[in-house]
Amino acid sequence: MPADRLELEPVARYRCDFPEKFGLPRQSGLLPLPGRIVLEKPWRDGEALRGLEGFDRVWLLWGFSGAKRTGIFDTVRPPRLGGNRRMGVFATRAPNRPNPIGLSCVALESIEYGTPEGAVLHTLGGDLKDGTPIYDIKPYLPFADAWPDAKAGFAAGAEERRLQVVCAEEMLSRLPEEKRALLLAVLSGDPRPAYHDDPQRVYGMAYADWNVRFRVADGVLTVNEITEKQE
Repeated sequence: MPADRLELEPVARYRCDFPEKFGLPRQSGLLPLPGRIVLEKPWRDGEALRGLEGFDRVWLLWGFSGAKRTGIFDTVRPPRLGGNRRMGVFATRAPNRPNPIGLSCVALESIEYGTPEGAVLHTLGGDLKDGTPIYDIKPYLPFADAWPDAKAGFAAGAEERRLQVVCAEEMLSRLPEEKRALLLAVLSGDPRPAYHDDPQRVYGMAYADWNVRFRVADGVLTVNEITEKQE
């Protein structure tokens, strides 16, 4: 292999209630989604995590394992610009990249040792789907990694829009109580692509062991159906 090429192997896998990209926050840290980072061999004894418990947040370097790459493009259409304007790929966080690598900052809630899966990191705020390969874990350093006054370019002012969510209690009660509030928070963040605005369209989202179907009209998201997945 040439010296300027890398061969990456996952050091861990990310586990959460979202088996698909649809429904996940568009950036890490927007919602307190719980996740687990399960180390791969030979890291499962946890020695590689020694000292990490002293940090509140970690950086995850991970792979876009579910992205369908259709070639390499100099420009992409960011959803935040309506899906019509093109920007340079290096000015965006689009998943279709020269190298399918993602970067997320998550809160580190705890580290659990000696589980049947080995050492496990419990996190909040991920934007990764279930099974995502993680290539590296690094501590977040607030004195070096935080620049709150930095310009945000064309993404400035693109705060997450919030929808009113209407869901019948009968449907919501089908979920375990600890998962209900999180589902409502995800739906209020509007899982649809930013340029979608068809009030007649029914969207489907996988969440844990359920399928959720909904419509959006005039700023209101109405849940039509919550059904348990079939084996």
